[in-house]
Amino acid sequence: MLKLLLVAVLTLIVGGCATGPYRAPESANAAPPAAGTVLKSLQLDAALEDRILALDAAHVSANDLRDTLSKAPAPRIMLIHGGIYPVYLAMTSFAEFLIAMGYPDAAIRRQDGVLDSVYSYSPYQDSSQLAGAIAWHYERDGMRPMMVGHSQGGVQAVKVLDELAGVFGGEIAVWNPIADAAENRTTIVDPFTGTRRPVVGVSVSYASAVGAGGAALVLPNQWSMVHRLRSIPDTVDDFTGFSISGDIIALSFSGARGASEYHANGKAKVRNVFLPGSYNHVIIPATRHLTETEAMRDWLDAYVPDRPNQAETIPAGDSAGALWAADVWYSIKQHWCLELQRLIRAKRAGAGPG
Repeated sequence: MLKLLLVAVLTLIVGGCATGPYRAPESANAAPPAAGTVLKSLQLDAALEDRILALDAAHVSANDLRDTLSKAPAPRIMLIHGGIYPVYLAMTSFAEFLIAMGYPDAAIRRQDGVLDSVYSYSPYQDSSQLAGAIAWHYERDGMRPMMVGHSQGGVQAVKVLDELAGVFGGEIAVWNPIADAAENRTTIVDPFTGTRRPVVGVSVSYASAVGAGGAALVLPNQWSMVHRLRSIPDTVDDFTGFSISGDIIALSFSGARGASEYHANGKAKVRNVFLPGSYNHVIIPATRHLTETEAMRDWLDAYVPDRPNQAETIPAGDSAGALWAADVWYSIKQHWCLELQRLIRAKRAGAGPG
């Protein structure tokens, strides 16, 4: 086992040197939206708004998504892949899973001109840049983004939450994800109040990490997270930490679950989910295949976290990663609904200036 762990660590270190081809985008900084324009720009007819407000966010069906949610904007999802090149392909597969299940491509696809990982971010990118990009999207969309991290990308997702909580500094520059550059400001215009607020303190609605920890914490860019990884700050509403039983890369073992469990250091809602040992750490996000049959799609859409015996009802066929994908998909649907409802209520209440 020690030899396997050393191989995993060396692979991560070597993989960190490989970044893949990149093309710098050609885009200038856009001016921040004027106060009150985000709510005014929400162009939905009253009947659709009524249907969205009537949805039960805890039970969003395939029909709800197809007939209602898909007719409205969606929050940005930031996927953060693992550290071994080209493991981003596994997260690309998960992005394709989300799109096949009904999430808009444009709300996942990166905007900065990368040629390889068009749907996910590297865990070697400066975490303050991702935090600044979250604030940029919230300012323009009026809906808080979501994050999904895999392996070292899971460590990075928690690190971004800490950035937003001010753990590493009191100021963060707004990061323009189109220009792929910092803007000359550390505040945004809150789309609900119309007032300026710092990037530090902005939150996401949902975040999750799968296979985080262990060998990934050996890397210098994640040393600051050695004692912070399992502690989740208030800069997320709902956080789910996924651990694979017997995962020698993340060092999560069935007999030592406490060491792999996440906990809130404030008011965040934190869940811990332990996945079967048959799941593969490296390729667990590769879940595009789950959308190929109607039976599996129906099972995925009907999934509700913590309901007993759901693993026993998984349809026959290749179900690798199904419990993870279903749980994340449930939360994404839930927070898509909640963020839209929040935006519509604010629009109807006349929140914001003007």
